[in-house]
Amino acid sequence: MELRAIEREPDAFQRGLTAAQIEAICRRAFGSGVVAVRAVELGLGGYNSVYRVELAGRNDAVILRAAPREEVQFGSELHLMRNEYASQPWLAAIAPLIPQVLAVDWSHDIVDRDWMIQTCLSGIPAPEHLGHYPRSGRTTFFRQLGAITRTVHDVRGPHFGRPGGPSYASWSEAVIASFTQIADDLEQAGLDGADVRKAAELAAAERSTLDEVREPRLLTGDLWTVNCLLDADAPEPLISGVLDFDRTEFGDPAADWTIRMAQAKNDEREAFWQSYGALDLTPAAAHRAHIYEARHLAAIRLERHRLNNPKALHESYDALAKVLAQLG
Repeated sequence: MELRAIEREPDAFQRGLTAAQIEAICRRAFGSGVVAVRAVELGLGGYNSVYRVELAGRNDAVILRAAPREEVQFGSELHLMRNEYASQPWLAAIAPLIPQVLAVDWSHDIVDRDWMIQTCLSGIPAPEHLGHYPRSGRTTFFRQLGAITRTVHDVRGPHFGRPGGPSYASWSEAVIASFTQIADDLEQAGLDGADVRKAAELAAAERSTLDEVREPRLLTGDLWTVNCLLDADAPEPLISGVLDFDRTEFGDPAADWTIRMAQAKNDEREAFWQSYGALDLTPAAAHRAHIYEARHLAAIRLERHRLNNPKALHESYDALAKVLAQLG
């Protein structure tokens, strides 16, 4: 089998698969007679290792995603791939836009990692293709993204927390637990997590405000431009697929990463709200938004450490300090 892999440093978080491992995975998923003829590692994302695999006698390529080894995963990011798999029944409303799962294996029989094989969606990553349209086309794109997000947020869940667990009886429990887990991860990595623990304390002090959110709704977790595919031939931006739902959870839609990014700038993304609808602007909602921003910043810090970005990691402390001052 021909393998095109991405060269990485020996101590990099992401580790590739060998040609023999990919061949064995394909035989496990599709039968002993299946032959993988070519695999190309895709540099999309900084967590899972992702390959586009061509199989003999099959017209359509498939996508193989391998999770990091469990021993290198942080507790707050443990088993994200399993969470994405558990999310599939809850994403039925946008099923035509997401890859179909063809095979999963958590057994670690072949490789010491979880893996998943999905259909390969057609389309070009939005960051690569949006620039081919007039700038006004971005308004069309963000309006579509708002509608997709609204569809996901309209899904009601059975509990607070990730579909794959753990589950919580209240939204405040889920939020406080996430702060605590991220702080544990930071300290395990040798970083200062005191400000994240302070955020957990402030969230606990405002438990009643968080618990005004009584109905768990599905959050995308990580949906934004980078996780969208565009139709290559459409005369204006047309979202043909959306990817990577490993960080989904049930909670307050205002806590979703997508909502944070839609509010980040006053530009074409304002069209997002035309299809999504208006946000809750009450004082309680504004206070919750500060808590959510603290949670985003804590998670971003952990990611920056994982991606070996010390400058951005250091900047996260000043950013979180400003949010804590608003909460305090």
